[in-house]
Amino acid sequence: MKLFKKRKALRKKGGGTVGLIALLLVGSAALRAGSEAGSAYAEATKDQIRETAETPKDPTSKMPGQQTMDRSEMSNLLTALLKREMRVKEQEKKIEMRSKALAVADEEITKRLAALEQAENALRETLSLADGAAEGDLARLTAVYESMKPKDAAALFGAMEPDFAAGFLGRMRPDAAASVMAGLPADMAYAISVILAGRNTKVPKS
Repeated sequence: MKLFKKRKALRKKGGGTVGLIALLLVGSAALRAGSEAGSAYAEATKDQIRETAETPKDPTSKMPGQQTMDRSEMSNLLTALLKREMRVKEQEKKIEMRSKALAVADEEITKRLAALEQAENALRETLSLADGAAEGDLARLTAVYESMKPKDAAALFGAMEPDFAAGFLGRMRPDAAASVMAGLPADMAYAISVILAGRNTKVPKS
């Protein structure tokens, strides 16, 4: 309407053909500008849509299904952790019970070792007393054999085993032992001499 009025005004004023052409050019420019503005708006809209599509999504923003899945996984993880904690506590209780049992066993072993040590000491004292008593008996018996007449002592030693007789003759005084040996049979005296000589060879020399 505005363009039409302008055209009528120009005609009244006598602008003629030149005015009409100018008016048409202005209108064409206006239409071209509007078309270009629409195209630019459309392109801008397309670019915005493309940028929105290409923009990476925030990894923290999740769909409702994904959130439900994460809660399920978290629940499973918590359940597994609780079960593991229970197993660890059970193992700790077992270890504690074993430690207590080992402590009791160690204490019992210590007591038994102490009792065995006491028994060993008592046995050692008893053996020492027995050895002392036996040594005293041997010394007294040797003195008895030394005080006997050589003939009587020889008859007694002849009835002994050579090892047993050699043990007493080795403890006697040399002169008393020689007197007894002289009254023994030759084979008996020889056997006793061999035993005494063998004992002397086993004695370490300094």
